[in-house]
Amino acid sequence: MLGFYNYTVVLTYIGMLSAFCGILLAGSGNIDGAVLCLMTSGICDMFDGPIARTMERTPEEKKFGIQIDSLSDLISFGVLPGVILYRITEASMWGIVAAALYVLCALIRLAYFNVMEEERQKQTTEARTCYQGLPVTVSAILIPVLCLRQSWLGFRRGQSVLAVMLVMALAFLLPIKVEKPHSLGKIILSVLGVCCLGLMIGRGIR
Repeated sequence: MLGFYNYTVVLTYIGMLSAFCGILLAGSGNIDGAVLCLMTSGICDMFDGPIARTMERTPEEKKFGIQIDSLSDLISFGVLPGVILYRITEASMWGIVAAALYVLCALIRLAYFNVMEEERQKQTTEARTCYQGLPVTVSAILIPVLCLRQSWLGFRRGQSVLAVMLVMALAFLLPIKVEKPHSLGKIILSVLGVCCLGLMIGRGIR
């Protein structure tokens, strides 16, 4: 069988499958279930890198890891959020345009990251410490927080998500330096995710 199937890519595969389930749920109108799948994909993405670095990989396995991670991210943090936005805005014209732009910006950002990451790994074996542009994975935190709020700055839920996702899409492509979260940052993000999950359970996942 083509591909690599060692433990270093298991979380990436699980995250992608979770996102696919989220797309199906969002398509049927189950926004809370889709957001939960988005959060699950975010958790998988948070830890797949550290797990991959525990194994001595061949150059081919490393290149495969870069490609499969970004392809999974496109589905998890590009297409899934786009479908969520489309459903939240009730398939309005603005929702369609915003969702399409969001997915396009995520695609461009991830393709550019792949090129730069391959070049970086030719020069050093050290782990990345920062990103250029806003990582697409931030959607796994921001979108659940927004979807849990019925109102935000005076907007309805759909309008607030649309506005923030357009800003996020622009930030994907801006040459800004974003520090990669370390252990403490990952703990804080995990706690925030647990809090979001608790709120969803508290009000009843629909």
